[in-house]
Amino acid sequence: MDENQQDDPVDPLTGLPARTVGGLWAPPGTFASGGRGSKLFSGGGTRATVVSSVSTIVVLGILVAIFLLAPGARAVEHAFFNPTDMWQSFIGNPKKGYYSVGAAIWLNIRMFLVAEVLILALALLIALIRQSAGPALFPIRILTTGYVDFFRGVPLILVIFALGLGIPALSLPFVSSQPDVVYGVAALVLSYSAYVSEVYRAGLNSVHRSQVAAARSLGLSQGTSLRYVVLPQAVRNIIPPLLNDFISLQKDTALVGTLGVIEANKAADIYSETVFNFSSFTVAAILFLILTIPLARFTDRLIERDRRRRLAGGTR
Repeated sequence: MDENQQDDPVDPLTGLPARTVGGLWAPPGTFASGGRGSKLFSGGGTRATVVSSVSTIVVLGILVAIFLLAPGARAVEHAFFNPTDMWQSFIGNPKKGYYSVGAAIWLNIRMFLVAEVLILALALLIALIRQSAGPALFPIRILTTGYVDFFRGVPLILVIFALGLGIPALSLPFVSSQPDVVYGVAALVLSYSAYVSEVYRAGLNSVHRSQVAAARSLGLSQGTSLRYVVLPQAVRNIIPPLLNDFISLQKDTALVGTLGVIEANKAADIYSETVFNFSSFTVAAILFLILTIPLARFTDRLIERDRRRRLAGGTR
């Protein structure tokens, strides 16, 4: 063995090999170790797994005990967690005056998918206009800046009311005769495009100017440099925050029900007003969780992968 070769540092608690980052010792599984990151229940060996599992069970047990021992526990259980009402609200029964929450969630999904595509396109256009430096586009830059400031400042529910109630009242040909769901999706697009355009701008600004200079020195035009050099890097940097915005978008589709659209939350509301039980809202909440939790975990995975990539690039 080479006399100059040093043994890897060892974690004094677990006896497992540790890593060093920047010359500092870090046990495996910690943030500084640069490994695959912390796990949900196991980040430091068997001892950490046992401790985290026990603490999780204790916390959950305390929460369940607080609920069961509360004076109104039985009333809340009957009002929000009645198995019969949960099943009836899920399958629906139009003959009795209420709709299926399970079927209505598909409208939320369709609104989300349509709005997401339109938001990505409109927000990118707004971001590119605001990033432009041409004097001829100055009036348009002023308009897009006002657009972003307005729709970021006005609550989404008010935008939905303004479009869903105001546009039909204008009695415009074709425009004022659209279904309520169209106005709801339009409100989502207008509001979220303002937020997403700022995410795009942050991604565009994260690309170093030297990248553009290098592309132009190779003979690429400004448009070609933007398409093949700047945008791919910018989009890669903003995928995690974009996904976080779309998690919120999936939930906010429920606000379209205020216009009378029978989506999951509206169907749950109709059921509760028909049978005087709130278990339908629990069903709607579970369905939204089924939709949003996988996307949230996927976002966490992308963030962790990006962190490992940046850490690996910084330690080379």
